Amino acid sequence: MPGPPLSGRIHSWDLSTGVDGPGTRFVLFLSGCPLRCLYCANPDTWHMRDGQQTTVDEIMTEIGRCTPFIAAGGVTLTGGEPLLQPAFAGRILRRCRQLGLHTALDTSGFLGARATDELLTDTSLVLLDIKSFDVPTHRQLTGASLTPTLNFATRLDRLGVPVRIRYVLVPGWTDDEAAVDGLAAFTAGLGNVEQIDVLPFHKLGAAKYDALGLPFPLRDTPVPDAALVDRVSAQFRSHGLRAL
Repeated sequence: MPGPPLSGRIHSWDLSTGVDGPGTRFVLFLSGCPLRCLYCANPDTWHMRDGQQTTVDEIMTEIGRCTPFIAAGGVTLTGGEPLLQPAFAGRILRRCRQLGLHTALDTSGFLGARATDELLTDTSLVLLDIKSFDVPTHRQLTGASLTPTLNFATRLDRLGVPVRIRYVLVPGWTDDEAAVDGLAAFTAGLGNVEQIDVLPFHKLGAAKYDALGLPFPLRDTPVPDAALVDRVSAQFRSHGLRAL
């Protein structure tokens, strides 16, 4: 007899255009994350216990309702960290590919070892969030090692999975010229990176910290000005990379 439907825990889902992969997309926020990034905008996704228990079939029903809107875009799994629930995430990706939908996986890569080759085969695009290329800064920012993320990046290159690097630009944290050049050189050595998305740090999640009774660690950190964004983007472009 077949077992119970595969289920996982999600925070929410939404339709989005332009920031979570190409086209209009069904964006599924999975619950749970092993990192504690100081600039995280979604502290309400940190704990799996706070998520809603949902089956793959229930998610696919919602995706089916949105198919007319996302046919030219696709489905993005984000969070939280989708690879904290690899079987659940992998099954959704497989079902979406069977429908002919473009799929994207938004991940820090810290749990990249949990992604099977089959899961990655069903992933059209990986949105790889590299927090910093400076090892001590990465640990301060996230509470975790950088090595698993870089290992995952090289594995994606070996498998030929298309990647967009997402780099959050935080003044005083991720704007160091040498660290940016290091990341640019590393990325330029990969053959599967389509572009670099330089994402200016923002404080839109501050109210969530207040609601949860948590301190927002970077509340007093300024957002980057246009000149800084241009300088960092130019550093990536100087290595032959497409930076937006």
